[in-house]
Amino acid sequence: MTDTTSATSATPIPRKEITLRVVVLGLLLAVVMGAANVYVGLRAGMTVSASIPAAVMAMLLFKMLFKDSSILEANQVQTCASAGESLAAGIIFTMPAMVLIGFWDSFDFWSVTIIALTGGLLGILFMIPMRKVFILNNTELAYPEGVACAAVLRAGEEAGEEEQTGAAKNLLFGGMLGAGVALGAKLFGVFTATLEAATVLSSRIFYFGGDLSPMLIAIGFIVRLNVAILIFTGGAISWIVAIPLLGTGDQFPSAIDGAYELWSTQIRYVGVGAMVLGGFASLYSVRYGLVAAISELRNNLSSGNLMKPDLERDIPSWAIITLTIGCVCVLAYVNYRFTSGIGITLLATTVMLVMGFFFTAVASYIVGLVGNSNSPVSGMTITAVLVAGGMLWLFNYSGMEAMVATLGIAAIVCCVAATSGDVCNDLKTGAMLGAAPFRQQIMQIAGVFVAAFVMSPVLNLLHNNIEGGIGGRELSAPQASLFASLARGFSGEGQLPWDMIGYGVLVGIVILIIDWYLKSTGKKFRAHLMPIAVGMYLPFGLAAPILIGGLIAHFHSKGTPEASHDKILHRGILFSSGVIAGEALMSVGLACLTALGVQSLDLGLSSGLVTTLSIAAAVFIVWMFHRFTQPTNR
Repeated sequence: MTDTTSATSATPIPRKEITLRVVVLGLLLAVVMGAANVYVGLRAGMTVSASIPAAVMAMLLFKMLFKDSSILEANQVQTCASAGESLAAGIIFTMPAMVLIGFWDSFDFWSVTIIALTGGLLGILFMIPMRKVFILNNTELAYPEGVACAAVLRAGEEAGEEEQTGAAKNLLFGGMLGAGVALGAKLFGVFTATLEAATVLSSRIFYFGGDLSPMLIAIGFIVRLNVAILIFTGGAISWIVAIPLLGTGDQFPSAIDGAYELWSTQIRYVGVGAMVLGGFASLYSVRYGLVAAISELRNNLSSGNLMKPDLERDIPSWAIITLTIGCVCVLAYVNYRFTSGIGITLLATTVMLVMGFFFTAVASYIVGLVGNSNSPVSGMTITAVLVAGGMLWLFNYSGMEAMVATLGIAAIVCCVAATSGDVCNDLKTGAMLGAAPFRQQIMQIAGVFVAAFVMSPVLNLLHNNIEGGIGGRELSAPQASLFASLARGFSGEGQLPWDMIGYGVLVGIVILIIDWYLKSTGKKFRAHLMPIAVGMYLPFGLAAPILIGGLIAHFHSKGTPEASHDKILHRGILFSSGVIAGEALMSVGLACLTALGVQSLDLGLSSGLVTTLSIAAAVFIVWMFHRFTQPTNR
C-alpha cells in the first residue's frame, strides 16, 4: 500500500506514498487547518486553500525528521489537510444561518457533524467519475493552484538545508506576527480592531477604513493583485459610491453607525443580486463539461477499474455507489429531524442530491480555470438556495420548516462544491507528481472524516466566547447572514429589498460585459464577477488590507514572466501562510481561554493612545510583509 511508481521515469522506481507518518500528520493538519479556517471564513468571508501551506509544512517536517521521505508522502499530507480546510468552507458559509434564524441556540453537534461528513463525502464521490473529464482529457483548464502546489513540492524536494531553514523561519515569523497582533488587540486591548473614519456632508455619509489584521494582508498576497483589486472594487462600489448616493446620513447618531446600518440593511443586497447572476453565469459556462462528466460516469459504472495500473485507478465503482446510497439515507434522516414531514424530506433530499452532483461539475471546472481559493462557492450556494426556495414555495411549504429545509439543502450543496473543487485541485497535483489517484481519494475521505467532528465544537466555541458571537462585528459570517435573509424571504418570514437585489443584477450584467471585452481582447486582467460581488457584500474594512497584500505581491513579481511568479513569491506565500495560521489559531485559543473563564486583560489605555499604537502597528505589519516576502532571487 505504500509503493507507487514514478510517472516521469522509464524504469519503475518504488516510492513511499501512504505511511504511518503521512496518516498521522495528514489527519492532524486536517483538524488544525479546518479549525483555523472556521475562524478565517467567519471573519473574512472567504477561505484560503490549505494545499500549499500543508505541502510546505509536510516537506519541512519530513526533511528534518526523516531522511527517507518522498515527495509523494508530502503530497498525500496536503491532500488530507486541504480536505479539512475545504469542508470548513462548506460548513461556515451555511450552518451559522441556523443560529441566525433562531432554529438553534447553539450548534447541534450531531447535525453539524453529519451534514459535514455526508456533504464532504458526496463531494469526493461525485468528483471521482469526473476525474478523466476535467483532469486527464482537458487541455483548456490550467489549474493554477494545483500546478503551483506541484511546483512547491518539487522545489521542496530539491531544496538544500539552508533553504529549508529559511522556509521554516518564514513560517515561524509569520505565525508570530499573526498571533502577536491577535493577542494585542483581543487580549490586552492595545490595538483597535479597525482603523476607520466617516463624516456626513450634505446628508451623505462618506466612509473609509481598514481592519488591523495581518491575516487579511496575507490573504491578499496569496490571491494576488487581480482578485484583490476586484474585491476592493466591490467594496468601493458599496461603501464609497452607493452609501453616499443613499443620503439620509442625518438620521443616525454617528456617521460610522449610519454607514454600517445602510450597508447591512440595503447596500449589501446589491452584492446579493450580483452573486445570483454570477451563480447562473457559472452554470452556463460549464454546460458542455457537465454533459461529458455524466457520460463518463455512465461509462465508469459499466466497467471496473481494479485491474488498471495504480496511476489510473480510482476507488471502485461499487464503493462509490454504496457510500453514496448511505449518505443519501443519512441525509434523508437529518432532513426528517429538521422538518418532521415526509413530503418535504423527500423533496429536500432529492434537490440536495441532484444539485450536489450538478455543482460538483461546476466547482471542478471553475477550480481548473481560476484556482481553488477563487472558486465562487458562495455564488453556487446562492443559486442552490434560490432553486430550493422556489421549489419549496411551489409546493406551498413556508415558515420555519421551509427555512430549515432550504438551509439544509444549501449546506450540503456548499460542502459538495467546496470539497469537490479541492479534490479536483489535489488530483491535478497528484497527476503531475505521479501519485496514485485512489490513494489520494482515500486520504481525502480520511481528512473529511476527522475534520467533520471539529466543526461544531469550534463554531460553538467562537459563537459563545467572542464578543457579538457569530453575526457580530468580528465574526460577521457574511455568507451565512445572506442565506438566512434569503431563507426568511422565501418562507414568508421576512422581507428582502428586491430593488437593491435588482440593482445588483444590473451591476452584474455590466461587469460581465466588461469581463467579456477583456477576455475577447486578450487582456491578462479579468473582471470576474464573483470576487467583485463578494467585495460588495463584505465590510469595507476587509477589502483595504486585502488590496495591500495584493499590491505587495505585485511589486515583488513586477517585470518578471508570469510563469515564474509562483517561484518568485514562494517565500512570501510561506510567510503569509504562517500569518494566517498564527492569527486564526490564536483567535481560537483566546476563545478557549474565555470559555475557561479567563477574561480580557485590557490594560485600560486611552482611546488616543490605542489609536496611535494601532497606526504604528499597521505600519509595522506592512513593513514586515515587505521585508519577509521579498524574493531571495529571481
